[in-house]
Amino acid sequence: MFTGIIEEIGIIRNIVKGSRSIKLTITAKKVLENTNLGDSIAVNGVCLTVTALGKDGFTADVMPESMSKTNMGRLKPGDRVNLERALTLSSRLGGHIVSGHIDGVGDIINMEKDDNAVRVTLTSVPKVMKYIVSEGSVALDGVSLTVAHLGDNDFTVSLIPHTAQVTTLLDKKVGDKLNIENDVVGKYVERLLSFSDKDKVVEKNSAISLKFLRENGF
Repeated sequence: MFTGIIEEIGIIRNIVKGSRSIKLTITAKKVLENTNLGDSIAVNGVCLTVTALGKDGFTADVMPESMSKTNMGRLKPGDRVNLERALTLSSRLGGHIVSGHIDGVGDIINMEKDDNAVRVTLTSVPKVMKYIVSEGSVALDGVSLTVAHLGDNDFTVSLIPHTAQVTTLLDKKVGDKLNIENDVVGKYVERLLSFSDKDKVVEKNSAISLKFLRENGF
């Protein structure tokens, strides 16, 4: 699990391409601290497993499933990427709960200055848009953000100066694609509410039922 609070911007040093996968070597420093082989690091929001460690970088594999759902296939040597180590029990949850499992990509359709902030508007497919909630949380390329405006087919986030400085989001331009991870709470609620009576497995003596949850606002 992650928080969406970026710890460091890494640099893609090398990419080895397979038929449907890639192996990334990323130059980094801070995220290497207390990191071991097999640990998880989110790269542009994608949870990857460290397969090799060096003094100034690490290597991780991107599997076909991740390639099909993310913008990882667009990376090239020299690109900057957002990095975050997995949560520990002593970590502060400064952003929101992020799993590192991308739901899809969004296309940037507008970027505009708004006083000291930058408003970024994206559009995405319905299966991603249905989980976007006004004033709710969303992770874009691994960055925890709040939805400032929600339209029928698009949504807008506002980047404060600090976020713009410590992430790669302002490296992007109109037409670029960002990885989107929806807030996990909405997906669990949808699953619960769509579970049919014949599929439910509820203990006979349990006071918790679908009717109970609906009546209590869940």
